[in-house]
Amino acid sequence: MNPSDKRSLSSWVSLAWQALALAAVLLVGWWLVRNAAANLSARNIASGFGFLQDTAGFAISEGVLPYDMEDAYWRAFLAGVANTLRAALPAVLLASLLGLLVGVAQISQHAVLSRVARLYVDVVRNVPLLVQVLLWYFALTELLPAQEQPAQWGGHLYLSKAGLSFAVPAFSGPVSWASLGWDVPQITAFGTSGGAVLTPEWLALVGALSLYGAAYCAEVVRAGLSAVPRGQWESGHALGLTWTQTLSRVILPQGLRVMVPPYTSLVMNTIKNSSLAVAVGYPDIVSVATTAMNQNGQAIECIAIIAGVYLVLNLLTALVMAWVNHRVQITER
Repeated sequence: MNPSDKRSLSSWVSLAWQALALAAVLLVGWWLVRNAAANLSARNIASGFGFLQDTAGFAISEGVLPYDMEDAYWRAFLAGVANTLRAALPAVLLASLLGLLVGVAQISQHAVLSRVARLYVDVVRNVPLLVQVLLWYFALTELLPAQEQPAQWGGHLYLSKAGLSFAVPAFSGPVSWASLGWDVPQITAFGTSGGAVLTPEWLALVGALSLYGAAYCAEVVRAGLSAVPRGQWESGHALGLTWTQTLSRVILPQGLRVMVPPYTSLVMNTIKNSSLAVAVGYPDIVSVATTAMNQNGQAIECIAIIAGVYLVLNLLTALVMAWVNHRVQITER
């Protein structure tokens, strides 16, 4: 048998084993679903996703999508997904920006700045994220002034136990510069009214996710910059570039190809870690699904929805970051 025939036979054998493994997985999955359905039927417990059309019957404390307790379950789950993204996306952005600054500070020539940055990374990475979320929440709800007497800045920004209230643009009539105004928060006997509010739950979750993610992002940045040969720094200095110019124009573009893969994991972990919102009462997809589960008793379906949501979000993240990784790779000539 010649070498090409051996390679062909090896490929067919490999495909056969993969097909056999896939068939085994599908068979086990079918058995589990069938067994679960039989057990639920024996206990007169409803199964299936038909409940998504039923009235939810519970309220969601905050969100970016319009929702009423008379809406269907699918609408409640959609509001939960929107709230998850409302917390995860700002956390990823803030963690990336702060992580970049801290990562650069770790390799800076300023000894004090470098040590402070390393101390921050060591401390934050070694405190469980759940503890940090709770610490943020208790600080916001216990240490800040009462909502009747909030701390204020310029009459447009108020901070209290009820959250952060701030002025937002308001439109009256046709959208134009002539009709543009500001919806400014006003102090009342029951706190503040008007403007926009960031609740303590959202602030605690995003703050903890941002600081925690920034510590890991800083290590990604430090490792990526350190992977660039020292001679690149010397070449930049030889051309008359300053330390900052060498970093931004020579080192950082080369370090990106090393940073993107671990940074992808960081983004995906931040999205998944947003599920800790349930610990402080922020109504993300996990909180909504848990409430729905208690309402209708269909735990398997609700947990499957949670898993499906995070699976889709992370697969989309992986696709986007794979494209970014391809773009930052150095093309050989």
